[in-house]
Amino acid sequence: MNLEESIEIAVKGCGAELYDIVSLKENDSNIFRIYVTQQGGISLDKCAEISRMISPILDIEEPMQGKYNLEVSSPGIERKLKKPQHYKSSVGEKIKLKDFEKNIIKGEIIAADDNEVKIKTEHGEEIITYDEISSASTYFEW
Repeated sequence: MNLEESIEIAVKGCGAELYDIVSLKENDSNIFRIYVTQQGGISLDKCAEISRMISPILDIEEPMQGKYNLEVSSPGIERKLKKPQHYKSSVGEKIKLKDFEKNIIKGEIIAADDNEVKIKTEHGEEIITYDEISSASTYFEW
C-alpha cells in the first residue's frame, strides 16, 4: 500500500473523501496539502480530525524528506480538475479548460465519464477527452 492509499483510507474512516494531494513550496516552506470533500461541505473541525488521523501515517512514510507543514482543507469552490472523478462530481458546474493547443474552452459540464467530458458552451456542446486537456478548473461567477 502506498502513501496515497493509506491517506485515502484514513480520510474515508473520518467520513470524507480524498480529493487530491499536492506537494509544493510556498515562502521557502514545504507544504504537504491534502484536499478533502464531504457531502454538505467540509468543516474546520473535520479537517482537524483528518489531520490528526493522517499525522501518524506521515510519521512512518515521511513525504518531502520529512521537512514540511501538513495542511488539510477543502479544494474550494474554484478547484482544479485532474482526475475523471473530479469531472464527474462537478457535473452542473462551470468549467474553464485549456487544451494542449492553448485553446480555452468555457462552459458547463453536462456529462463526464472515465474517458471524456461533455461541455455546453456558447457555441454548442463539445466533447473533450481527458488526454486532450492541459489544465482545467471550475469557476464561480460572482
